[in-house]
Amino acid sequence: MTAHVVVGVDGSPSSRAALGWAADDAVRRGCALRIVHVCEPWVYDIPLQTPPGFRDSVTESWQGVLESAARLARERAPGLEVDAVLETGRPVEILRRAAEDAEQVVLGSRGRGGFTGLLLGSVSLALAGHVAAPVVVVRGSQERLHGVVVVGFDGSAHAAAALEYAFEEAVRRGARLHAIHAWQMPVLGQGAAVYAPLVEEIFAAEERVAADTLGPWREKYPRVEVEETVVCGHPVAVVCEASAAADLAVVGSRGLGRVGSAVLGSVGHGVLHYARCPVAVVRARKET
Repeated sequence: MTAHVVVGVDGSPSSRAALGWAADDAVRRGCALRIVHVCEPWVYDIPLQTPPGFRDSVTESWQGVLESAARLARERAPGLEVDAVLETGRPVEILRRAAEDAEQVVLGSRGRGGFTGLLLGSVSLALAGHVAAPVVVVRGSQERLHGVVVVGFDGSAHAAAALEYAFEEAVRRGARLHAIHAWQMPVLGQGAAVYAPLVEEIFAAEERVAADTLGPWREKYPRVEVEETVVCGHPVAVVCEASAAADLAVVGSRGLGRVGSAVLGSVGHGVLHYARCPVAVVRARKET
């Protein structure tokens, strides 16, 4: 298949929102849309006697979910090349394979198998940051547009990948880019007032990091309007607050403060849970 965006569907409201987002994204990218519905093999593994026609009925239901998704995608984006695939297996494994040759993977925040109280489903968490392609997690209806892409960055390679993706998205959408460099003040202990010069130095250093990091990207994408925010605060809180007025939030899969063995860092994890718009998690190209 030609260049394409993959979207996982299961018939849930969350996956329908992801389907609409993915169809729009495929149009912006000028590529095809591949819809994947995964049938878990539990039906065929049941050791007990099932009523006659039970398995056929379940298979028809699965096929119906896929056909409905394909119809909705074509209605939303007439002329879009749509490929609908029904797979049997474990959703995470199937979608990881589907991501290998995809432009990006789009998922709903929770599927039919999630508990009501959970903010993010297990499949979304298992894919975000774990595959080479960017993973976009869509929560709820996203019909209101702000014309803004927000991206959180530090000085890491993962942040560079997130910035590149965010600038490209801003170009595709004709949107403004809100670039946020949030940092936290080190613990100074009692009598912190005497450290005022040190605090000023830290502020100045963080502003230089932000300016030096964004400078090359501003030159590469001179037509993108950039709003730069350098703030002392927790990155998750700052990015999530900005996400309320954005169409997409972009984060790297890990940052400078990562634990070496963690694939998805605490910032990416937190933004996925609490952002108020779709979130793209982007891995650095050289990450293994």
